Amino acid sequence: MRIFSSLRANLLGLAFMAPALVLLFGFFFLPAILTSVFAFTNMSTATGITGGSYVVTGNLLRALGEEGVDRNTLDRLGQSIYRIDGAGLDRARVAKVDPKLILEIDGRLNGRSFSSAADFEKELKALPSRPSRIRDLKIAEASFEQSVLNQRYAGRADMNAALSTMLPDAPAATVARIADASYTGWTWTSENFTHLASTPDTWRIVANTVFYVAVTLAFNVLVGLFLAITTFYLPPTGAGIFSVLWLLPRITPVVLYTVLWKWMTWEDGFLFNVASHLGLPAFNYMKGSVESAWTVVILVNGFVGASFGMILFSGALKAIPSQQLWASEVDGASRFQQIRYIILPQMRWPILFVTSYQTLSLLSSYQEIWLTTNGGPGSTTTVWALEAFKTALNNYTGNLQYGLGAAMALVLVAVGLLLSVVYLRLFRFDDMMSKPKIEF
Repeated sequence: MRIFSSLRANLLGLAFMAPALVLLFGFFFLPAILTSVFAFTNMSTATGITGGSYVVTGNLLRALGEEGVDRNTLDRLGQSIYRIDGAGLDRARVAKVDPKLILEIDGRLNGRSFSSAADFEKELKALPSRPSRIRDLKIAEASFEQSVLNQRYAGRADMNAALSTMLPDAPAATVARIADASYTGWTWTSENFTHLASTPDTWRIVANTVFYVAVTLAFNVLVGLFLAITTFYLPPTGAGIFSVLWLLPRITPVVLYTVLWKWMTWEDGFLFNVASHLGLPAFNYMKGSVESAWTVVILVNGFVGASFGMILFSGALKAIPSQQLWASEVDGASRFQQIRYIILPQMRWPILFVTSYQTLSLLSSYQEIWLTTNGGPGSTTTVWALEAFKTALNNYTGNLQYGLGAAMALVLVAVGLLLSVVYLRLFRFDDMMSKPKIEF
């Protein structure tokens, strides 16, 4: 009976948790799984997401020529041949070619192939029932034309058969290479990561990301901690007003927030007019120079992060027993000594959380940069997350590279997990979670 009651309680608990588990899987685990899957494909707008067909185009032939495929083979592949077979005779009947002419073609030319239209026309003109009009001759000629250029084949077998017809003497390896290259759908590959490791732009973006995350993270944590401690020592009324003002960057919609920064920094903006009146250099501070662009990017994100840190640090400060501070004042401790020896040692957990959370947030954030500098001037403020977004979802060329963008996102996930482990070791997470050494 007790086992039955326990089982019923567990099932009831799972029933209550089911909606949360569904949301967790649908909005967290499933996107992470799909990102990992897409990262090992060459999926893009050109390939689609449901598979593709086989098509030989002029651009493909040029690309294969640059890769060393025999030029004569590619030239033959780009031309048409005229093969007299049952399929061609059927097309001629559908095109309403003279039945007498079809019988003569079947009787005299069946099984033959012609490499040019001129040779085939010469044979047609030699037949007794040859067409008297050029238009009728062209219709009959077109019924037997065969070409793989710009023809779409649903399967690999159809593509191989067409290539074998056009290139009967070509090596099997060459035919297979052409068929592989003609596939328009996505394939499994690890080339995304090879491309990222070998492209010079990758290391520039990595350097930008490291600089952006390190400087902005330091601003977020240090300024947030400073604001929390400052408001902690202020009178309640002043501290409340001060805290509300610093919350504005956090609660303001990101589009409106970036518009305010543009009003501050663009041509004819607030800083531009102030600098003009003071005789200082006046230009677009958001995009006018690399230094000013980085300053704006760091401050835009820094104020938002500092507001978040201030909220958490303020709550943690209120949890510190007041008796410790009173006792330190009795012993003659200064404010600086209280902060160093009482407050900061007890803030390790909040600082660890804010540092870890803000690091992951900064690694994956791009919207503020996108809406302000858009990675400029040039690409000097482009970070990894912004480049991944542009690659997968906002490519100027129109060919969105889903696989490469997913690979970049997967790298961010791996880096975030690695940094989380480093933070846990650095802040000695095990010690913070261990039982107190003194029991009261």
